[in-house]
Amino acid sequence: ARVVSDDGGIELLCLDRLSSLEWRCLVRPGKKMKPGRRVVVGGITGTVAEVYENGDRRVVWEAPVDLDAHGHLALPHYMGRGHDIADRDRYQTVFAREEGAIAAPTAGLHFTPEMLAGLPHAHLTLHVGVGTFRPVSAEVVSDHVMHSEKYHVGEETARRVNEAGRVVAVGTTVTRVLESIAREEKTTARIGERDHTGATDIFIHPPYQFRAVDALLTNFHLPQSTLIMLVSAFAGRDLVLEAYRQAVAERYRFYSYGDCMLLL
Repeated sequence: ARVVSDDGGIELLCLDRLSSLEWRCLVRPGKKMKPGRRVVVGGITGTVAEVYENGDRRVVWEAPVDLDAHGHLALPHYMGRGHDIADRDRYQTVFAREEGAIAAPTAGLHFTPEMLAGLPHAHLTLHVGVGTFRPVSAEVVSDHVMHSEKYHVGEETARRVNEAGRVVAVGTTVTRVLESIAREEKTTARIGERDHTGATDIFIHPPYQFRAVDALLTNFHLPQSTLIMLVSAFAGRDLVLEAYRQAVAERYRFYSYGDCMLLL
């Protein structure tokens, strides 16, 4: 969630709840928010306790801050607009359950309960982090440092993944989780049939040998992003470029509220 201080001078993007009173936050303007600096949201005072190496702040509050009351949805910056009340429903998948992500897994926005009722499917959890919006700036692609995101895959989902004839990943988030687990497993199955809880910083880019995913449903992504590199690793750069050329010619919608493509 994104919150603004009571005086309107500080904006905080709450990234990760560290405890009931502590949040890891992206703060703007950051120069003002040095250790010891205070900020008030909804009448509750928070203090910057630590500045992380990447510039994020650890903020400790005197009492829990009600993000539902004082925060609003953090839409991707490339939308170029503030949030709307309708975004609370539109920018949320029908199978969302756990709090923790700062962005929606947008490939899942295309599904309705009626569609899912007729499809064999399974669920997993990945808490999408702010790094999903950061472009690759390293001169050598493999030098890019990927963000870490928490995930959970239940035993039933793991079993269904292994028993499936083909695994269709709905989005890059699902792909990253399944491929992270498959990379660490020493088994002939796609993934071990047990609960999997952890964090992944896997950066999938060409060349890459996929172990768990057979097909990918994904939106059209920003250039120079880790997401489009994952898609290129899956389908090949030439095919992806041709798909994007056709999407532009046919006036498809791009990014979070845009159209999607199925890669087989």
